[in-house]
Amino acid sequence: MSSEILVNITPMETRVALVENGVVQEVAVERARRRGIVGNIYKGKVVRVLPGMQAAFVDIGLAKAGFLHADDIVPPPGTERSGGSLDIRQLLREGQMVVVQVVKDPIASKGARLTSRLSVSSRYLVYMPEVGHVGVSQRIDTEQERERLKQLIAEAQQFVESESGVEPLRDGYILRTAAEGASLDEIRADLVFLHRIWGLIQDRIKSSQTISCLYEDMPLSLRALRDMLRTDVEKVRVDSREVFASMVKFAELVNPDMVHLLEHYPGERPLFYLYSIEDEINRALDRTVQLKSGGYLVIDQTEAMTTVDVNTGGFVGHRNLEETIFKTNLEAAAAIARQLRLRNLGGIIIIDFIDMKDLEHRRQVMRTLEKALERDRAKTGITTVSELGLVEMTRKRTSESLGQILCEPCPVCQGRGRLKSPETVCYDIMREILRESRAFECEKILVLASQVVIDRLLDEDSSNIADLEEFIGRPIQFRVETLYSQEQYDIIPV
Repeated sequence: MSSEILVNITPMETRVALVENGVVQEVAVERARRRGIVGNIYKGKVVRVLPGMQAAFVDIGLAKAGFLHADDIVPPPGTERSGGSLDIRQLLREGQMVVVQVVKDPIASKGARLTSRLSVSSRYLVYMPEVGHVGVSQRIDTEQERERLKQLIAEAQQFVESESGVEPLRDGYILRTAAEGASLDEIRADLVFLHRIWGLIQDRIKSSQTISCLYEDMPLSLRALRDMLRTDVEKVRVDSREVFASMVKFAELVNPDMVHLLEHYPGERPLFYLYSIEDEINRALDRTVQLKSGGYLVIDQTEAMTTVDVNTGGFVGHRNLEETIFKTNLEAAAAIARQLRLRNLGGIIIIDFIDMKDLEHRRQVMRTLEKALERDRAKTGITTVSELGLVEMTRKRTSESLGQILCEPCPVCQGRGRLKSPETVCYDIMREILRESRAFECEKILVLASQVVIDRLLDEDSSNIADLEEFIGRPIQFRVETLYSQEQYDIIPV
């Protein structure tokens, strides 16, 4: 499988797309005025401790305080545990200054999710000071390779210790998926790079006395090199000469082997039009996803979860109903995995496959879904098909989805996706007229509403209006307000 990474730069935003075999699989957007803060390290102030939630709110200088749970706090030495867990009141007090890292961006009405277990990432390693544990990415499943990488990190640690003359390091590391096949020199260079960064962070922690940002993660263009670059990536195209130069400089520092993959794109045709990426982004904002067979998916993202409904649509099959359902579900499984990556959907995800009676068909659909999810960089967990034909899964969410970044709730329907019908609004108006006539002394009632509502009041509901006028003993006048939405109206006693 051949892959490319396309980096589109404008003064307002940076966009990165991962293309596999000519098909867009992932899109990331970072806007200059609203950059993501995952990975940033702050010195913050505890503003509220909540024993009932075993959590605290920490002011890190953003519009909303961050959320810090007791399980995400490194306990001070000598802290006694009761019942296997620590009480938040043993760990924090209001007004205390703490150093925290953002693990999840603020989403909707929720503040950032924080942790005091700090870490810094590079191409091959995640460095976790004072943890004392070496782990290997679960995606590296060969035991021989896992042991080789652990041996490499031990040798790299010894090198750093001998060079710096310090006591044996008790720090922790996670070898990332990209480390598979890496050499000792590459691991060692990453380890030295991370220790250099951590030294700068420590200096800032000691010198900073107020709420401030101590460490800011790299911009999206450089994170793409660090996190998205895999062995099958053949090219990284950048349409900005300035950003291309910074990416080359970063690659030379972290991994010189990446330099030959970088290419400046000077073409007149916009970079994101090469693989119809603009069209794919627009389609990723729709609820409905068409399948090649004629079936389709309906994807709805809510506050609590994301639901995916699979339908046969215009696909009628060739043999029998069960075979038609099976082929639709197989195609849907691969499409769902791609849509989750493309739209960056996270949290709880419920997939409603079309009911299958054949157990072997269920197993094959699940295998297809699991296989398609293997290439997803986000951590996923998946269950078997339930008796109702539902698949429950989770996908790690660290930032807003593509739709949340690019869109906002509709000001007319307030994000409900539905409007009251003209009939319903007319009946609301009649009830409100009756209430206003009893509450206020007036000569007449003036109704301001949209064109479609006024038309109905003067046509289908004209007899009801006449009866209402007779009942309240006052005339009712109507005026069209062209700027009103279908649900808006005003009742004015005159």
